[in-house]
Amino acid sequence: MSYLILGFVTALSLILALGAQNIFVIEQGLKKEFIFLVCLICSLSDFFLIFLGIFIFNYFQTFFTPLIELILNLLLLFFLLHFIWSKIQNQIGELNLKIKDNRSSRLSIVYKTFAFTYLNPHVYSDTVFFLGNFSKDFLLKQKIFFGLGASLSSILFFYFIGYTSNYLSNYLNTKKVWKIINFIIVIFMSTLAAYVFLNIMNFFNF
Repeated sequence: MSYLILGFVTALSLILALGAQNIFVIEQGLKKEFIFLVCLICSLSDFFLIFLGIFIFNYFQTFFTPLIELILNLLLLFFLLHFIWSKIQNQIGELNLKIKDNRSSRLSIVYKTFAFTYLNPHVYSDTVFFLGNFSKDFLLKQKIFFGLGASLSSILFFYFIGYTSNYLSNYLNTKKVWKIINFIIVIFMSTLAAYVFLNIMNFFNF
C-alpha cells in the first residue's frame, strides 16, 4: 500500500505542471465538448506509458534516441502552429459556442487529444523515463502498486480538471469571455511552440 501512495504522490507532482495537454483538457471542459472521451484517452495513455516505463525502462531508454526526440519535436511544432492558427482565426471570426456532436468533430477531438499526448517528448520524460527510472529497483509487486498509484493519480487529475472546467463554464459562456480564453491559450501555446523551436535549434547546435 505504501508503494501505491508513493506512486500516486510522485505522479501527481509531475502532472500538476501546466502543459499543453492539461490546457487542452481544460479547454474541452470549458466548451463542454467530449470531456469524458478526452479525459479517458489522456488517462489510458498515461496508464500505458507509466507501465511501459516501469517494466521496460532500460529498453525504451535505448530506443528513445535524440533523433526520435527531434522528430517528435518537429511534429509537435507543426501541430502547435496549426492549432495556434486555428485559434487566431477563431479570434478574428465569430465564435460559435454550440457543440456539433457528430462523427467528424469527435474524430477531430480524438486526433487532437492523441497529438497533445504522444507528440510531446515531455510526456515520455515524465511517465516513461522519470517514473521508470524511479522504480527500476523495485520488486515486481512494488512496481505494480507503484504503477497503479501513479495511474490513479493521472485518472483523478484529468477528470478533476475536465469536469471542474465544465462546471465553471456555466459562468463563462459568453463571447467576450471566450475571446479572452482563446487569447490566453494562443499566448500559452505560442510560448510552448517557441520552447519546442529552441529545443530543435539546440539539436543542430544553433
